[in-house]
Amino acid sequence: MIRLVAIAFLVLFAGSASAQSVRFPSIAVGPAPAGPEIDGWMYRPAGAGPFPGIVLAHTCNGVGNHTAAWGRLLASWGYVVVAPDSFGPRGEKSVCGRGAVVSGNMRVADVAGAMDFLNAQPFVRRGDIGLIGHSHGGWTAVRAVQGTYGLAARGLKAAVAYYPACQQRFDRDVVVPLLVLIGDKDDWTLADDCRKLQAAGFTRPDLVQVVYYPNAYHSFDSTARDRTITVANGKSHRLGYDPSAAPDAEARARAFFARYLGK
Repeated sequence: MIRLVAIAFLVLFAGSASAQSVRFPSIAVGPAPAGPEIDGWMYRPAGAGPFPGIVLAHTCNGVGNHTAAWGRLLASWGYVVVAPDSFGPRGEKSVCGRGAVVSGNMRVADVAGAMDFLNAQPFVRRGDIGLIGHSHGGWTAVRAVQGTYGLAARGLKAAVAYYPACQQRFDRDVVVPLLVLIGDKDDWTLADDCRKLQAAGFTRPDLVQVVYYPNAYHSFDSTARDRTITVANGKSHRLGYDPSAAPDAEARARAFFARYLGK
């Protein structure tokens, strides 16, 4: 078994949560091949622990301010958070508009590596791990809870997917509690695709909750200004903060993790 290595290069303090650079292997699981060695950031709450852990999967823009904000927030809730950089080690900065270059399936191997890293830390409660992802990372989260990857056996207890891509062909065999949060006005990852997935039927429908926000666009949790962006495939998408959906989704995510991670 490949030895897990954590390398602390820099410690940044933001509130009570520190951010520390870490490194670990990407591990082949099910149909997800092993990737390169993964760099990432770890956020820890104050205290000795042990705490439950959460893997944080970044958007198609890679690790950035959005990742840092969520890492600090989750740590403030009492979780040790690892945010893998799935793009940098593969030679990419952003895959917006060309998401298959580093697919959600490929990133499940990074999630497995991050989970093993968390489980090896003395300040983490082994086998008490959650997963949260946004957009491309939400796609990763939905894919990671499928039975074919076996992450439940590694200690994955719950996953939250913000505005993910839902794919009826691949995403019906959910074996870990999953919360999906998506806007009806999202023109990038379509709410109708999630409705079609629900209509097709999950193997365990009791494990899946999907919340649709009627006025929310893509990236509704980000406080960045409302904007329209054009991505690599030439398509344009509206992004916008929703003052109703964002706090509701955050409260739901917090309660969901508290329920399944024993906080």
